[in-house]
Amino acid sequence: VQLVESGGGSAQAGGSLRLSCEVSGFHLDDEYCTAWVRQVPGKERETVAYIDFYPSTHYRDSVKGRFSISKDTAKNILYLDMNRLTVGDTAMYYCAAKSYYCVERIFRQTSEFTFWGQGTQVTVSA
Repeated sequence: VQLVESGGGSAQAGGSLRLSCEVSGFHLDDEYCTAWVRQVPGKERETVAYIDFYPSTHYRDSVKGRFSISKDTAKNILYLDMNRLTVGDTAMYYCAAKSYYCVERIFRQTSEFTFWGQGTQVTVSA
């Protein structure tokens, strides 16, 4: 399995960015849960959003209404559309996946993800 992120960069507060994750080794229609996880230096990783094979989408409270996770099964790419960015969204963003489904605790227990990308940096300035 290989997960390759792209699309990070710099944005001003209130702006938008789209992250992409090219998936190989499994298909996004397979029984996998895929997610975006972020980490700020010195802090724990936190799951931002995840999408499962039903598909259903789930978001942490701080990004609800601003971020949208989606997948293009024809291209086998996972996306994260980030709108109304804030300085607090600055982090390294990782694409992550695990087989079968995710449950609510995945927002805290990111160690449950089996596969990880290399990460893409998102920096939001005031």
